[in-house]
Amino acid sequence: MTPISVQGLRKSYGSFEAVRGLDFEVHTGEVFGLLGPNGAGKTTTVEILEGLRPRTAGQVRVLGFDPALQSQAIKNRIGVCLQATNLPERIRVHEALRLFASFYSHTADITRLLDRLQLQSKRNDFYMHLSGGQKQRVALALAMINDPQLLFLDEPTTGLDPQVRIEIHSLIEELRAADRTILLTTHYIEEAERLCDRVAIVDQGRIIACGSPRELQERTLGHSRIEITCEQPLPADRLPSFDGTERCLLAPDRCKLTVHSTRPARTVVDLVKWIDQQGAGLADIHLSRPTLEDVFLELTGRKLRE
Repeated sequence: MTPISVQGLRKSYGSFEAVRGLDFEVHTGEVFGLLGPNGAGKTTTVEILEGLRPRTAGQVRVLGFDPALQSQAIKNRIGVCLQATNLPERIRVHEALRLFASFYSHTADITRLLDRLQLQSKRNDFYMHLSGGQKQRVALALAMINDPQLLFLDEPTTGLDPQVRIEIHSLIEELRAADRTILLTTHYIEEAERLCDRVAIVDQGRIIACGSPRELQERTLGHSRIEITCEQPLPADRLPSFDGTERCLLAPDRCKLTVHSTRPARTVVDLVKWIDQQGAGLADIHLSRPTLEDVFLELTGRKLRE
């Protein structure tokens, strides 16, 4: 059974169409990312899948059920970490977990869950006394309290400091290793590239590209960027042209050269030999493959966070 299947999903608010015909599937045991800017329709889509928001049109199946009609059937099997979680200020951490555990017919071991999320020392603390990162770990604990087959994580690291973000990334990687299925929304490029097996890039309510991060990078752009810095100026009248190179750009000072290549490893070798022949002296070399930010820019003409 495919954990999530979406066909022609649409959601309108009056004359405004927030989701405009999405089609995608999420496979068992993968981390599937919805990547896009704020307002792209990611959260609306996830809330429809969770059964929290009705859809306008389209077919949706979550673990074989229609969340709009059979939300109770999926409640015990999914975990949900919303974009913002607010609990009563004076509820203690262990009380929050026990309260949420009472909502389900099957629950995980609370002590082990607190240990796993590094919350054991905070189990008796009031929610109001937790840091932002600790509150987010509590939100993840609540999402996992029923030991779910499928997890929805909506912008799980937004607003967190880098150290906490890394901790949550490690937890998501552990869950994937345990064969849990995860639908993740994010607008962080590095998060999608690190965590997601496949990514759907969403813009203005539509999916504009879908595949693994590497597939999207190679399918859309197909080249890597090599940046060279030399000790002496390069000749402006005879720039190199090797097999696989698409274009060469020489900086005004003629000491910096940028080369786009579909065969970066071979091109680097050829460039080093060519620079030696010119007597320019190699000072630095940097190779970078296209990012999902580059893919988004190529497809839409603007940056992801504009």
